[in-house]
Amino acid sequence: MHEETVIFPDDQGLMVMLVDDQAIVAERIRRDLLDSPQMDFHYCQDPHEALSVACAIRPTVILLDLLMPGVNGLDVVRTFRGNACTQHVPIIVLSTKEDPHVKAKAFAAGANDYLIKLPDREELNARILYHSRAYLARVQRDEAYRALRESQRELEQKNFELLRMSNIDGLTEVANRRRFDELIQEAWAHSRRTRSALALVMLDIDCFKPFNDHYGHLAGDDCLKRVAQTLQQELPRLTDTLARYGGEEFVVVLSATDLEGARRVAERLRQAVEALRIPHACSEAGDVVTISLGVAATHASASSQPQSLVAAADKMLYQAKHRGRNQVSSIDCILSTEAAS
Repeated sequence: MHEETVIFPDDQGLMVMLVDDQAIVAERIRRDLLDSPQMDFHYCQDPHEALSVACAIRPTVILLDLLMPGVNGLDVVRTFRGNACTQHVPIIVLSTKEDPHVKAKAFAAGANDYLIKLPDREELNARILYHSRAYLARVQRDEAYRALRESQRELEQKNFELLRMSNIDGLTEVANRRRFDELIQEAWAHSRRTRSALALVMLDIDCFKPFNDHYGHLAGDDCLKRVAQTLQQELPRLTDTLARYGGEEFVVVLSATDLEGARRVAERLRQAVEALRIPHACSEAGDVVTISLGVAATHASASSQPQSLVAAADKMLYQAKHRGRNQVSSIDCILSTEAAS
C-alpha cells in the first residue's frame, strides 16, 4: 500500500514532532522554533502513542528523546522504521550524553541524526530544516517515480491492447488475416528448422450468402461468431491457431501435425459445427449450418513457400464443396509432389 503524502512547495508546511516525557523540554523547543514560521510544532508526551500520532499528523521530521520512563527510545526508533507511514521520516534523537556507543546504537536502529539536549537554537533549526527538505525531496522523487511507473504501465497496457486489436478480428474475436499471414510464416520456419510436419485446414460455412439473405445480416454475424467460438473450443492444443481468412472462411494452422492428424482435427471441427444445429433453410447441404473443409500437410523446405500449402488447402476446400459440402477433402503435398516428379 502506497503512503499518502502531501507535497509542499519550498519550505512551507514543515511539521516537527517531538516525543519527550518532559513538558519543559517541549516548551523550550517550541520557543526555539518560533523564528521559523514555516515550521509547525506538535508535542507528543506519551511515547506509546507516538506512532499513531505520527501517522495522523505526517511529520517531516521527528525529534525523539532516548531516555524516557517505561520505554527504550531505541525501540521507539525501530517502531517508526517498521511502519509504512513513518519508515522514511527523518528521526533526530536527543540524548543527555555524548557517548559514541549510544550514538552507534541509535544510528543502527535507524536514526538519522544525534543531538545533545538541549541543542543550540540555531543548530536545531538548521538540522530540522536540512532533514525536512531532504525528506520532502525524497517524497517528491518517490511520487514522481510512482507517477512515471503508472504512466509506463498504462502505456504498456494501451500498446498491448492496440497490438491485440491489430491481430484480432473484430467480429469473431479470433486471429485476423493479418495475424494469419504472420503465423503461417512462423510455422513454416519452425517446420523447416525442426523438420516437423505442418498442416493447414481451410474451411468455410456452406451456403452462407443464402443464409444472410434469408435470415438477415445480424443473424449472419451471430452465426459467424458462434461458429468461430465453436471452432476455437474444439482445437485440441493451445498451439493450434484459428484465424478468420475472410468473409465466412476460416483457416487453422496445425504445427507438428501430419495429414492424418489434421484430418482428425478437421472432422472434429465439422461435427462440432453441425452439432450446433443452427437452422439453415436455404442450404444445399442440409437443414442446419455446416462447413466444408480442405486439409493440406507438408514438410517445409527451402525450395517451397507457405503459399503453396495455402493454395493446396484452398484447392481441397473447393473439392469438398464441389463434392456436396459438409465434408473434408485432403492432400499430402509431399506425396503429390513426389508423384508428379
